[in-house]
Amino acid sequence: MSTAPERALRIVVADDERMVRTALRVILAAEEDLTVVGEASTGAEAVALAGELGPDVVLMDVRMPEVDGIEATRRILAGHPAPPRIVVVTTFENDSYVYDALRAGASGFLLKRVAADELVRAVRLVARSDSLLFPSAVRDLAARYGALLERTPPPWVAELTERESHVLRLMTTGLTNAEIARRMEVGAATVKTHVAGVLAKTGARDRTQAVIAAYESGFVTPR
Repeated sequence: MSTAPERALRIVVADDERMVRTALRVILAAEEDLTVVGEASTGAEAVALAGELGPDVVLMDVRMPEVDGIEATRRILAGHPAPPRIVVVTTFENDSYVYDALRAGASGFLLKRVAADELVRAVRLVARSDSLLFPSAVRDLAARYGALLERTPPPWVAELTERESHVLRLMTTGLTNAEIARRMEVGAATVKTHVAGVLAKTGARDRTQAVIAAYESGFVTPR
């Protein structure tokens, strides 16, 4: 019995450089399960296209005219009941702008020099899985910039159950639900329930924001 093919992921590419947009579009268009539905040269255009086209993923340059990628990320996530995943595309991975974009709600980031296969893998990963995109890089950014913030433990730290606390610590290492389940010797459904509890209590939209919350709150500290 044949099954219907999975719907292609819809992608918007936002970058103020035409050559970058063209290169990304050509790479993505070569894949049967990916389709570029729109291109934006400013953050304002990206916000408008996200509303009009309903993409699954937006590849967002950080530094663009009129409205930068950080503010565009905030507007997209605030303006849609089921917003797309946003991946920051940047030149410098340790840029504080990248961290600000992650704090604003981006699910991960890519370097503009990334290889074509890594770009494709990253788009699929962000849209369809429960894994962090380049977890060590996200963790390094959270440790570097989150540790600089003045903070007092937020209420959610005390509200986490013992199991949720354990799951959050494992999430910060980049483990998937299946890997956490094996580590804790429990079922995948149990881990999924704990992850949902962590996201709800931390107010995080996804795993990336949960990792940032863990570092910024002092729940996890840099080694």
